[in-house]
Amino acid sequence: MSTPKSDLGGVRLYGRLLNYAAPYKGVFLLAVVAMAIAAASETSFAALLRPIMDGGFVEKDQSFIRMIPAIVIGIFLVRGLSGFVGNYCLSWVGWRVVFDLRAHMFDRLLRLPAGFYDGHSSASLVSKLIYDVERVMHGTTQSVTILCKDTLTVLGLLCWMIYLNWRLTLVFLVLAPVIAFFIRLMSTRFRTTSRNIQITVGGIAHVTKEAVQGQRVVKTFGGQEYETKTFSQANNKNRQQAMKKAAVSAASMPLILICAGAAFAAVIYIATAAVAGGEVSAGTFVSFLGSMLMLMGPVKRLARVNETIQTSLAAAQSVFAMMDEEPEADTGQTRIERARGHIEYDDVSFQYAPSNLPVLHNVSFTIAPGQTVALVGPSGSGKSTIASLLLRFYLPQSGKILLDGLPLDQYVLGDLRAQLSMVTQETVLFDDSIRNNIVYGHSGDASDAKLSEAVRAAHVIEFADKLPDGLDTVVGEQGIRLSGGQRQRIAIARALYKDAPVLILDEATSSLDSESERLIQDATRKLISGRTTLIIAHRLSTIEHADCIIVLEDGRIQEAGTHRKLINNGGLYARLYRTRAHTEKLAS
Repeated sequence: MSTPKSDLGGVRLYGRLLNYAAPYKGVFLLAVVAMAIAAASETSFAALLRPIMDGGFVEKDQSFIRMIPAIVIGIFLVRGLSGFVGNYCLSWVGWRVVFDLRAHMFDRLLRLPAGFYDGHSSASLVSKLIYDVERVMHGTTQSVTILCKDTLTVLGLLCWMIYLNWRLTLVFLVLAPVIAFFIRLMSTRFRTTSRNIQITVGGIAHVTKEAVQGQRVVKTFGGQEYETKTFSQANNKNRQQAMKKAAVSAASMPLILICAGAAFAAVIYIATAAVAGGEVSAGTFVSFLGSMLMLMGPVKRLARVNETIQTSLAAAQSVFAMMDEEPEADTGQTRIERARGHIEYDDVSFQYAPSNLPVLHNVSFTIAPGQTVALVGPSGSGKSTIASLLLRFYLPQSGKILLDGLPLDQYVLGDLRAQLSMVTQETVLFDDSIRNNIVYGHSGDASDAKLSEAVRAAHVIEFADKLPDGLDTVVGEQGIRLSGGQRQRIAIARALYKDAPVLILDEATSSLDSESERLIQDATRKLISGRTTLIIAHRLSTIEHADCIIVLEDGRIQEAGTHRKLINNGGLYARLYRTRAHTEKLAS
């Protein structure tokens, strides 16, 4: 079995991450050049210390003393400008990488199969898109800045130190392998704790999302204390992982500084003795000492950059794991402009996961073009699953579903779904205007005439005209500014506007009051003429005029026929009808 791309080793994973910066290599190279100049300016300042000491303080060369301010100002000017250009260009590249990563992630999210969402909370996916990508950016900005600028600075200073006195430099470098050993030892721990932190951030986002979306239920049932406790647990897990990472980070720096300090002390002792013996000039000693002091900052940042890199790699692994998920299968080759609407379920069986119980068992039925078929049965009998399979959100484990004589998987996926409209019992509206929610998916070529027909047929116009901005009124998140019945009517108008040959109504009138339901049913009966319609309803009084009613129980078809035939049979449908008719009468 091949290794998934997201499971690549650190170097190859980092290489894949840097591929996103490749389109901006011009700006990236400019940043590297600017950082190289900044690094050279730091080395030149250390080199300047020798002539300042020898020429200024020892020889008291007045002409050189007068030049010192201009030289120092020039060095700092070059350092400041090159530092600005390097940091700005690298930040520009970093945010372009963030933009591209998020764009690719979001595009992949829209194309992943429904089964993927069954196993991942929406909050954890949002966390990947926002938090993990932010962490990834540090892999192309902060860590690259440190690796480029500080590495060049260290190399420049070491070269200057070797030029001044290679023996003293060798003493300083003796402990370099020890430092490298500590850095390598802690890399794995950094990656592990960073990955755990990302998981716990997703947990915090999930708890928060549920509490915010369910805030009315929380308040009504007094669940504040429970939600606070749940959030505290998720928050504490994040804190614990963060402290584990902090412990590793805090332990690494003292170890490295102890090693560097030992080398520093040895160099000072040897150099002082050399100066006293006349082997080294005062200027050389000061320049060497200054170089060592200037090395400490870059060495500390290079020691800590491993933490940043491992955090970035853990985030990159999380991001690429999602991006490497297989999108919805779209292997169909047959194009279709408008279907006749002949639907056939041929011995279809389905279960959502191998560990789950089957939802449908050998289901077979046919819907002729223009026919209205209703699915009824107890909750969990498989009604909504049948609709989901028709939309090809899932593929059946056995059997096949045909549209106009061809299996669904032979059609191009986009063409297939263009043939179907659907209204679900859980109304989904976007935080946009009523108009844009209705013409959703057709905003570029929206028809005012079709829109007017849809809003009148679904009785949207009756409440939209009373709103300050009419159809341009923004509905809020999930349509929170509207009533349940208004939201449902907008969803129905959206399906009617699409004008697809196949219409699925899944509990489409469950949120409407009796008067609104009567109006919608009247409009729907006119609009379904010539369309194949699949109705799923618990309110059996709304489907009495269906051409055929299919009764499901435990994923199997128990009986089928017209309303009158099923009532006369005295079977499951008749019992359900009497029970629900009594319930609806009491509710009214």
